[in-house]
Amino acid sequence: MVGELREKFYEALKEAMRSKDAPAVSTLRLIIASVKDRDIAMRARGNGEEKIANNEIMTLLQTMIRQRQESTAAYKLAGRSAQAEQEQLEITVIEKFLPKQMNEKEIKIAVGKIAQEKKLDGLKGMSCVMSELRKRYPGEIDSALAGKISKEVLLALTS
Repeated sequence: MVGELREKFYEALKEAMRSKDAPAVSTLRLIIASVKDRDIAMRARGNGEEKIANNEIMTLLQTMIRQRQESTAAYKLAGRSAQAEQEQLEITVIEKFLPKQMNEKEIKIAVGKIAQEKKLDGLKGMSCVMSELRKRYPGEIDSALAGKISKEVLLALTS
């Protein structure tokens, strides 16, 4: 199970190299290097684990996408469209490895369901909701968006 995503990265890298897709090759190498860095950090912690789990890899990929989205916005503001386009290409490559992302409405429904099940209201339940979202929907939610929506829903429940 742990190696499943890793194998996909290597297969995609081989395919990108065969088709001479330079942006995909460089992005896939970045992904593989980031995963290896996390593996090394995991071993350094000494908790007996050799490699990070697939859900942690998905979180890493989501972080990489968010960083590129921020960079794209900054490049566009600075009038550097070529760099913005490069970041967008990288996002496209990374997104291929993530499941379909939940939209705002789906996240709102999931948060409401969790809050009801756990009998939560107010911001004190925020960490519980976020933890449950990560468990139930690994790789399917944007944490920043989920946090914003969770806050709104939980505050609405206190009213």
